[in-house]
Amino acid sequence: MAKRQKWYGDGLNFTCTQCGNCCSGEPGYVWATKKEIGLIAKFLDRDDDWLSKKHLRRVGFRYSLTEKPGGDCIFLTREGGKVGCSIYPVRPLQCRTWPFWNVNLSSAHAWSRASNGCPGMNNGKHHDLVQIETTRTQRSW
Repeated sequence: MAKRQKWYGDGLNFTCTQCGNCCSGEPGYVWATKKEIGLIAKFLDRDDDWLSKKHLRRVGFRYSLTEKPGGDCIFLTREGGKVGCSIYPVRPLQCRTWPFWNVNLSSAHAWSRASNGCPGMNNGKHHDLVQIETTRTQRSW
């Protein structure tokens, strides 16, 4: 039996516009592994290789970055009309792999729905199937 081709088999376009939409809005979770937490802590020059409760919360057996009131990620910056990430070089894998998440790639409709809030989706650099699948299935960086 032939393997069913993915709906995005011809690739997708995406270039981040640094709008910050994926880092704000509805409450949610930005999952971080212990290794990622340590890297962020080191980047922030913390002596204990961990993050404070201001930056990190425990959710069951996992950890998630916290949010500011209003839904912005604790590390999202908005200064002088510019949006950025104060931990960009060490941001968690979840952030690194946007928008090539399983939920967004589950169907063309799901991709279209996600693109309504992300001006970089369907625009910019073309990512072929191999690049998308490599990003989608990445488990560490």
